[in-house]
Amino acid sequence: MKKIFLSSVCMLLAAASLMAQGLCPTRQAALEKDINKMMDSLGVVGISIAVVQDNQIVYNNSFGVKDLETREPVTNDTQFRIASISKSFSATAMMQLLTAGKVTLETDVNDILDFKVRNPKFPDVPITVGMLLSHTSSINDNEGYYINLDCINPDKNPNWANAYNDYKPGTGYEYCNLNFSLTGSIIEKLSGERFDQYMEKHIIGPLNLDGSFFLNNLDKNRLAKLYSWNGSEFVNETGAYRAVSDSLLQNYRLGVDPVTFSPAGGMKISAHSLAKYMLMHMNYGKSPLATECVLTDNASKLMQVEHTNGHHYGLALEQTDEYTPGTILVGHTGGAYGLRSAMFFDPVAKYGYVVICNGYKRGEILKTSVSLLHRHFTAPECGKCNDKK
Repeated sequence: MKKIFLSSVCMLLAAASLMAQGLCPTRQAALEKDINKMMDSLGVVGISIAVVQDNQIVYNNSFGVKDLETREPVTNDTQFRIASISKSFSATAMMQLLTAGKVTLETDVNDILDFKVRNPKFPDVPITVGMLLSHTSSINDNEGYYINLDCINPDKNPNWANAYNDYKPGTGYEYCNLNFSLTGSIIEKLSGERFDQYMEKHIIGPLNLDGSFFLNNLDKNRLAKLYSWNGSEFVNETGAYRAVSDSLLQNYRLGVDPVTFSPAGGMKISAHSLAKYMLMHMNYGKSPLATECVLTDNASKLMQVEHTNGHHYGLALEQTDEYTPGTILVGHTGGAYGLRSAMFFDPVAKYGYVVICNGYKRGEILKTSVSLLHRHFTAPECGKCNDKK
């Protein structure tokens, strides 16, 4: 599927053509009929959806179940682990620290971390903060990324060199979770705050979100179980939600243990709150639903500008038409433990979509669901009723 970097001209054309509106009852019924048809076709366990138009959340609904055993339904209060959309939270935190003058995108990560981060094939080329956030660092996930940072530490892992690709840092692109495990460590080093607590204080709290990177802070009854399909049955992925032990917290080492909270994929949140977070990025750092400015205009725009030499990836946000063919949006997807999530928006036309699914059997659930929403919410008026949301 074609991906194109979103120019300001294209964005303005999209804004001019968009007929921003809520749904009248007739169109809502048609939308939800299509959603249910999609769920039957793809074998979806549960799904939660939020839609933004004209800087407002105009639609939020949930379908299916969050627990296949109890058949408890997914509701708008249900929280999910959203996987890699979490990277945008980590990048947002780093951009806050950049604005505070504690780091730049050109800062050598060796100036911050306690161990050497250098591609052994290019030992004189610094790996920078910006390279981590844009996946251009030449680091890969071959030695792991989700247990601790020993995988890339030369003093801890004799195979550390396998965590680097053959190209010069800054010249190639490979999507890599370890980049954001390292980012979590840098956030702690620069802020002096535990990763999850930094997120609560500087992003989650100011935006009045109901999520957390710290499972222990959440009501377990609100969490959707995640399911992968093995070809014959759904498997409950119990490893998706791992509580943090008291002993680990008591002995927690800032800058060493942030992988505990999975900066690359560990955010747990509802679709409604993720839409509130999306509104902040849509408005370049200032959400219309919050009083505090989380990011400066320049820092937010830096996240949405391409940093990848043609791969259309910014700083934990990409620009693509893969999920809405012919219309380029900004955002990110997530996938892990059977879950699939998407957050895409147009920062000029002020609309966007959030989809979180906790399990499915077949097909491209994100492309199908996001394009379905886009079709319904950008279509002309149905003309059958006058009642709008």
